[in-house]
Amino acid sequence: MGIRKTLQKWAAYNQTVRELNALGNRELTDLGISRGDIERIARDHANRI
Repeated sequence: MGIRKTLQKWAAYNQTVRELNALGNRELTDLGISRGDIERIARDHANRI
């Protein structure tokens, strides 16, 4: 994997974590997400890029 792809994945991971952390607990619950799931969800998202 090239450096460009690695940087894209890292940026996607960070953006996803930031956006999900910005949501309130009620919003996360409405989405079926717990705070403990955020890093896993962000990692899964970044790996699909």
